[in-house]
Amino acid sequence: MKTLEDLCRVQVKFSEIDSMRRVWHGSFVTYFEDGRESFGRRYPGIGYADMQREGIYAPVYDLHVKYLAPLALNDRAVIHTAYVYHPGARLDYNYRVYRESDGVLCAEGDTVQLFIDESGELMLEEPAYYREWKERFLLSSGGK
Repeated sequence: MKTLEDLCRVQVKFSEIDSMRRVWHGSFVTYFEDGRESFGRRYPGIGYADMQREGIYAPVYDLHVKYLAPLALNDRAVIHTAYVYHPGARLDYNYRVYRESDGVLCAEGDTVQLFIDESGELMLEEPAYYREWKERFLLSSGGK
């Protein structure tokens, strides 16, 4: 099975820092989401806009973050997002956030998202759009 990864960059904003003049720990969760959005644009079919069109969503069910080094105002963070295959109706990602200026790993983590239908019910079967996405990007010789 193919490895699917994406890189995106964000610049630390004033609203993301705390009283110690470092990125507040909760901002890393937003960086993970930035990574998922960028991943969805690179590998279309499971991005947020795609889900909205289908009326089937994938909220975060589980989240882990390990903080390793600080980011400060105006630092540029490089977010590495990797899809991790697991069978079933779920999306799993791993993240690594680096400080661009020196390449230091600042945080790493992972998320699990579960699919729900329009009424908010947990889906036990994969939605059709997710099966099609996996066929296109993971199982075939096409895609990126």
